[in-house]
Amino acid sequence: MNPPATASNNPFLQPAQSLLTAPTNKEIKRVFVAATRMNDGKTTTCLGLYGALQTIFPRVGFIKPVGQRFVSVQGAQVDEDSFLFDTVYNVRVPIQSMSPVTIDASFTRRYLKNPNELLPELKNQICRAFDRVSWEKDFTLIEGTGHAGVGSVFDLSNASVAKLLKSPVILVCPGGIGRPIDEIALNKALFDKAGVEVIGAILNKIEPDKIDFVREYAGIGLKRLGVPLLGLLPVEKILTAPNLTQIAEDIDGQWINGRKGCAKQRVHRVIIGAMTAKGIVDYLTPGTLIITPGDRDDIILAAISSARLAGGTTIAGLILTNNIQPHPKLVELLAQTDIPVIAAKGESYTVTSTINRMTVKTQPQDTDKIPVIKQLIMNNIDLPSLIAKL
Repeated sequence: MNPPATASNNPFLQPAQSLLTAPTNKEIKRVFVAATRMNDGKTTTCLGLYGALQTIFPRVGFIKPVGQRFVSVQGAQVDEDSFLFDTVYNVRVPIQSMSPVTIDASFTRRYLKNPNELLPELKNQICRAFDRVSWEKDFTLIEGTGHAGVGSVFDLSNASVAKLLKSPVILVCPGGIGRPIDEIALNKALFDKAGVEVIGAILNKIEPDKIDFVREYAGIGLKRLGVPLLGLLPVEKILTAPNLTQIAEDIDGQWINGRKGCAKQRVHRVIIGAMTAKGIVDYLTPGTLIITPGDRDDIILAAISSARLAGGTTIAGLILTNNIQPHPKLVELLAQTDIPVIAAKGESYTVTSTINRMTVKTQPQDTDKIPVIKQLIMNNIDLPSLIAKL
């Protein structure tokens, strides 16, 4: 049971003029999740961890102390991951407290001109926010921003923030043997210097047939560093498959057909339609995105015919390139199908390269991913060992 509300433990009763140099909540269990590099799967891991922790702790809080990508919510800049968590899990804390510091384009320049005045206030914002999101909670999950050193330029590196919040750390790193051990050693050195304990590592994006091999040898290597291996997460295709809305945004495309019903369609295979209509038939399969110039009437007709024969959509979609709109009669025929069609200005190989380079992040509308992410953590992470280390 939480202690009764007093000025010393209730964040809403703290004097507004005082600057906190540490959270007042010292009792709540907490863990700080950092990565060894960008796009290592930290947010996905946090999403799964939050859902898994809810099966153990009745009330779980969340905070991302420093955010570098933000959206506008109720007139305020809020880190996009905090918005994601609030949308998916309804965290039940003020969303501004989940995202106390957001870094805009001019933030670093403003800070470097006046660090002595700004740093105490930034630390105060983070400490107050942590106390608010932790109020009447049983566990607080803290998401970092990138690797241990990110934020050093304004004196709020992940190592510094973890120290400020008196939280142990979990490191997330892509799978393998040599690379993750090297990168975890590098990041651990900075956390060690700050006096922050790294209580474990999670290796991510591992091919299923290499799980046992990586577990054995990476486990040996991490043990030598004094970092327990908490689990290994296998590759899940749905987590790396973009939907058509994400693709349309990345290529700056315009919707011609199927946006309302099929914008969430996931793409598992990308084909450039450079062959004849006869050659494209074998590729008219679910999950396939076909990229072809807008004047390839034969390929467009083949897709329409296939959809009609199947009684629905047989492909994930069509992207028509070279800024060429299909013939108006073809647009009418497409409108009689559920085939998602996007027009793009670039040529086919450029558009394909852009799609293949995409970083696919989980978004609030990705409701199909959330159960998969949660189950991924439940099945592959040693939660009892993690909690015991806290």
